[in-house]
Amino acid sequence: MDSKQGNQLHRHLAHIKVVSRLLGHELHSQGAGKTIALSREQVVEIQTSLDLFIEEATRRLAGGSGGSRLVGEDRSKETRLVTARN
Repeated sequence: MDSKQGNQLHRHLAHIKVVSRLLGHELHSQGAGKTIALSREQVVEIQTSLDLFIEEATRRLAGGSGGSRLVGEDRSKETRLVTARN
């Protein structure tokens, strides 16, 4: 793995770490109840991090950004990301 790919991997993992830390913080701070509450801002941050990860993974599966294309993969079936309804 070259340094560019290594840096990209670290960036992608950072997005997932943000999601994990946000969720972990909320679970810890809201006690042991069965339900938790998240603010709109927290949900937007989680969604943004996941969307960025999904977008990059989809691009790599499709063969873009230096990623390897999967054998027999059909580009016409690529997932299109949409924004959340407010």
